[in-house]
Amino acid sequence: MGIEIERKFLVTTDAWRAAAHAVVPMAQGYLNDAASIASGAQNASVRVRIEGDVAFLNIKSREAGTTRQEFELPLPVDDAHALLKLCVGGLVEKRRHLVRHGAHLWEVDEFLGDNAGLVVAEIELGAADEVFAHPDWLGAEVTAHRRYFNLALAARPFSHWDAAERG
Repeated sequence: MGIEIERKFLVTTDAWRAAAHAVVPMAQGYLNDAASIASGAQNASVRVRIEGDVAFLNIKSREAGTTRQEFELPLPVDDAHALLKLCVGGLVEKRRHLVRHGAHLWEVDEFLGDNAGLVVAEIELGAADEVFAHPDWLGAEVTAHRRYFNLALAARPFSHWDAAERG
């Protein structure tokens, strides 16, 4: 069983772009919906993701916060395309930029489509209390805000948020 320890932040400037050393296009969808997770009817999200020329089925437990169970299984890309057609909600499309800062690798997700305009940075840690360097372009932490989960963005995209939600 894999454990994911991840923190998520808003991005305040484009300064990260100069440090990005790779970019991976992604498209993902969910085989279950945000409402079933939020209500407790289901205890995990089930995601299909195509990352460049590879694909995965991902199952992630529903705990809020920095630590969750995560299982990731490789899929043939053709199967992933077929599964994306079975997904509920919208497709989440983004470009993931890899940015090294200090001793860590940051994943800066630049969302596209209905989520265009949203840019978040994620860092995976070895422990929930691990100390890490905060880049200057890092904004408010949104790890515990469910609306920033990709599952939630598939159901209610950033383009549907009001000014207070974006703020």
